[in-house]
Amino acid sequence: MTTLNSQVKSRFKIPALGCYLALTAGCATGQPNTFTFTADLSPDFAYQAVAVYEPAKGETCSVPGGRNTEVGFNLKWRETYTPNSEIALHRTVSGCPLVIRRIKLEINSAYGKDWGDISGDSAVVAIRDELEEQYKGTFGEAGESTFYGQCQWLFRTSGKPRILRKILDCKKTDALGEPGRGRPFSAYTLDQLPGKTVKMAIKLADEERPAIGDTWVKVHNGWKRCMGDNFEDQYAFCYGNYKDFSGFQMPDGQKCTIYPGCTE
Repeated sequence: MTTLNSQVKSRFKIPALGCYLALTAGCATGQPNTFTFTADLSPDFAYQAVAVYEPAKGETCSVPGGRNTEVGFNLKWRETYTPNSEIALHRTVSGCPLVIRRIKLEINSAYGKDWGDISGDSAVVAIRDELEEQYKGTFGEAGESTFYGQCQWLFRTSGKPRILRKILDCKKTDALGEPGRGRPFSAYTLDQLPGKTVKMAIKLADEERPAIGDTWVKVHNGWKRCMGDNFEDQYAFCYGNYKDFSGFQMPDGQKCTIYPGCTE
């Protein structure tokens, strides 16, 4: 009887352990443990992504210091950039089974050649065990889900030379380009993602605009910078004076009187 009981326990113990290992690997049902994140961006744009992991539901373990619970993609986007990122759904770190909970995204571009002539704005993909249907991203027959946004360049001047600086401002939109609330965003349940593709589609607005109101004046062929009290006035609001303007300097050092054409 003892031998028979041992055989029965052995027979059922191995599959049970196998199911546990499969579950922590995200393949309990034979599904892939990864999905693809990709982006459709304007030329000279790139995204950075950081996948954030937390202990899986029901787990009481923790990772000492939270080390290795985030995985980055395209972190050196100015040196090398890959649109497609294969992201794991489940990972085990320090013996603790983890599951992906969000992807922190940064949409970046450079407006000049110097290393500091860059700007970016954020976006997020949230991943939960459960979501109400109205908040869940949807997938087409090809297994791809797309969320949308639009970015716009905002320009200002900085410092005594009034050097032109640009800020990237990104907002959520629908598929037709109608603006929504907040930054580009989408959400999914964990069981939606195995083997699927999530795409972030971001358009660039046709026109740029001043970052700060009442500092530039719109003219027929661009924008002119208000002088303010004097050339050293860092704020230089117009305050109704639409006759006195100042020059400014482009990031490459070119002296200009109108943006974006530089010369009138």
